[in-house]
Amino acid sequence: MKVGVFDSGLGGLTVVHSMLKHLCGVEIYYLADTLNAPYGDKSKKQILDFSIAITQHFIDSFEIDALVIACNTATSASIKELREIYPHLIIVGTEPAIKPAFKVSKSKKVGILATKATLSGEKYQSLVQNLSDEYEVEVFEQACVGLVQEIEKGNIKTAKTKEMLKGWLTPMREANVDAIVLGCTHYPLVGEVIKEVMEHDIELLESSDAISKRVLTLLELKGHINSGANFLKVSSTGDIEVSMVELILGEKYDIERVRL
Repeated sequence: MKVGVFDSGLGGLTVVHSMLKHLCGVEIYYLADTLNAPYGDKSKKQILDFSIAITQHFIDSFEIDALVIACNTATSASIKELREIYPHLIIVGTEPAIKPAFKVSKSKKVGILATKATLSGEKYQSLVQNLSDEYEVEVFEQACVGLVQEIEKGNIKTAKTKEMLKGWLTPMREANVDAIVLGCTHYPLVGEVIKEVMEHDIELLESSDAISKRVLTLLELKGHINSGANFLKVSSTGDIEVSMVELILGEKYDIERVRL
């Protein structure tokens, strides 16, 4: 089976890394749309246009069986329309792990780190409102403007990145937040820094393993047998930090530049 995976940049590789652990005998084609990154400050129409172009590229070039939108922002902006345009394609999106966070929080105070586009999305707002009432949890939302760009440049543990996170996380630490939702696939890459800034035991919740398991379930329903070696091809529409690709995946990959 062939699976196309895309994100605005490197973040979606955290999902690919998980897929390589859970899936066997699949061909994975990853596209980092760095030419148009970050998606978090783009309009819904822009993100939808990018998503359609990438999906069509995957179909035309690789005849994919499934698509993974490894980006919370792109999922919010495009998954409904993509499923309408490509009804026969398995399409799996990325959503913040809000319900698991609400379940594990003992202090009943949960932080959510995401892009502005994700936090303003109707589906997200409706989900948070309903779950907050159900679990009686206080939510601390934070749009992390500029964090994706720092991660894309490989600035994971720099003083600048740490100061940015301190500014966002200090109110959460002082309020005794004990679970934080990483609402962008880039954010697990600064997970250790987040734990350091929080200064106490903290649960960090992200979606990569849940996505991988969902993809496997849907592929098996289509006849996939989960055995054999995997194949991964990595490409980008613009510049990409090669050292970060190796850091995330654990080995070097040649990166092809593509035009959509």
